[in-house]
Amino acid sequence: MAPKRGGKVLTQTKKKPEKVLNPLFEKRPKLFGIGGALPPKRDLHRFVKWPHVVRIQRKRRILKQRLKVPPALNQFTKTLDKNLATSLFKMLLKYRPEDKAAKKERLLKRAQSEAEGKTIEVKKPIVVKYGLNHVTYLIEQNKAQLVVIAHDVDPIELVVWLPALCRKMEIPYCIVKGKSRLGAIVHKKTAAALCLTTVKNEDKLEFSKILEAIKANFNDKYDEYRKKWGGGIMGSKSQAKTKAKEKVLAKEAAQRMS
Repeated sequence: MAPKRGGKVLTQTKKKPEKVLNPLFEKRPKLFGIGGALPPKRDLHRFVKWPHVVRIQRKRRILKQRLKVPPALNQFTKTLDKNLATSLFKMLLKYRPEDKAAKKERLLKRAQSEAEGKTIEVKKPIVVKYGLNHVTYLIEQNKAQLVVIAHDVDPIELVVWLPALCRKMEIPYCIVKGKSRLGAIVHKKTAAALCLTTVKNEDKLEFSKILEAIKANFNDKYDEYRKKWGGGIMGSKSQAKTKAKEKVLAKEAAQRMS
């Protein structure tokens, strides 16, 4: 009989060569059931319940990217570059004010000398000035030579007017990263602003170089920063959506032209 039409044609299947297993290495597949092997480690970073403070920090950062930020607030994103900041902090560390222990020791020595009937000439030390009201007073009196402002003061309204005041009084100012770094200089947790009124003769050359660089980066660029808005950066999903819409609109416009 003739074979039926549309029937399957039998073909010879090639036999796969069997793998030669080594008897020394026995295959033991893992069973991940209850009481079985431990599951492999996964990246659970997304599922971590982060502390409330961390969540607020992250949400605030994203909000600042999404929303339009006015120039007065946006200028606090333009901070001093790393090399200049390190040289500035080295300078500020030379003029750290005395801590509680040093002050106590100084007053004890002074009391002892007074008890002995000796007279001591007290020279006013050259130190970094801190405290927002004190720094503001020094700027208004035109005594400050350099003002250092922290970029992450909360609420920002405390220092948002300080750059404008410095520019009006023609005092060099700069914005640096970290209120905690400024606080460490003056033996506090944080500091919103610091200022130097004078420096020693041996540091005047280095200080003048720092002032020139700071003036070029901040005081001279004030008008540029005054007009620059920040934020308005959308997420990756919304950016992809807008790109897709633009493509469709461009395609429709091309069809109309043709």
